[in-house]
Amino acid sequence: MRPPAPAQETPRGALKIRALEFWRLEGSREVMRGLHRQHQVQPLHVYEEHRPKPYRDDPQPVQEKSALSALYLRILTDVGLEGLYGPIDAEAAIVVDRQLKPFLIGKDPLAGEALWDQMFRLNRHSRRGHFMMGISAVDNALWDLRGRYFNAPVWRLLGGPTRRAVEVYGSCLGYSVEPEAAAAVAARLTSEGYRHQKWFLAYGPGDGTAGLEKNVALVRALRQAVGDDVELMFDAFMGWDLNYALAWAKQVEQYRPRWIEEAFHPEKLQSFVELRRATSIPVASGEHIYNRWEVSDYLRAGALNVVQCDPEWCGGVSELVRIATVASLFDAQLIPHGHSLHAALHVIAAQSPMTCPLAEYLIHKMSYYYLFEKDPPRVEHGRIGLPERPGFGIELDETRIEKRTSVQWS
Repeated sequence: MRPPAPAQETPRGALKIRALEFWRLEGSREVMRGLHRQHQVQPLHVYEEHRPKPYRDDPQPVQEKSALSALYLRILTDVGLEGLYGPIDAEAAIVVDRQLKPFLIGKDPLAGEALWDQMFRLNRHSRRGHFMMGISAVDNALWDLRGRYFNAPVWRLLGGPTRRAVEVYGSCLGYSVEPEAAAAVAARLTSEGYRHQKWFLAYGPGDGTAGLEKNVALVRALRQAVGDDVELMFDAFMGWDLNYALAWAKQVEQYRPRWIEEAFHPEKLQSFVELRRATSIPVASGEHIYNRWEVSDYLRAGALNVVQCDPEWCGGVSELVRIATVASLFDAQLIPHGHSLHAALHVIAAQSPMTCPLAEYLIHKMSYYYLFEKDPPRVEHGRIGLPERPGFGIELDETRIEKRTSVQWS
């Protein structure tokens, strides 16, 4: 990437979007086959033929190379200034290429509020799903462009900083949930500075009472392993019903979970309400809630303690900031879902710690997710320092890119 042009060298009001490009980057990484492949409970697991067998790590894992690819979006202007964001989900990229790109050519990339509103009004299906994911990709790339224009990190454009580093919770997707193995990992992560850990429950109603006991046993083992000073969160990924969630909550309240996440499909708002009323365990959800209006509906109904909207899916940095305002009105916390990290990190850094206290850090995924970037976010003692480079500070590492392909779906 070329260095950002100083703000004074770019005539204000003269910028126009010239092109939107997607690039597929390909490379490889080392993996250990047979380790860290623990499944989490999913809605389809209620069907026996779709329910996986209990997982165990392979006692003799094999190291091998594995192919990896990622999509990045570049927005180019008529004066050479660019915005870069990624990785981008393929579903979002298709929407951008086929529907948003023709609309955006010639527009002012600094008119962020107008562009977001116009993209939202462009399509009848914009309020959620893949179209909103496409809006998110464009919005985030535009924030990077604006950061490069003003020669400042995004968190500074958003009014930050509110802290010198953002604390993360260790998201433990993939680790075995066998109590002894999980306890060992949890103790190690605690020693590395993770004061908050999230574990992914593997069993649901289709597994019967034996599965419920395994879910309870995991909570018990983790609490015993880390003591009282570490916060433990649990994710059920829409795989439960209300009766199951109530039975689990009754047995684990004594271990003080920090939250139970996404126990039900997002459409089942009343189930979230009933669960929150019935247990002292905070209730969290939001990665599949796509805008401020849906968040408002949940909070007015008393359904959630913690909102987890994802800036890669809910409308980008612009919409996540609005969602933070809605959450603050109800004294709820916004802790964004973190399957990616750049956008969420910058928003959190510029919000009150009362509203946005933490970021999610998927420990396994983040070990390779930013393979093609020179300086991805890194955790030290459970925190990520604020990046100082313009925009999101994304710079591609050419030494890791084995193949680069321009991709179009138009």
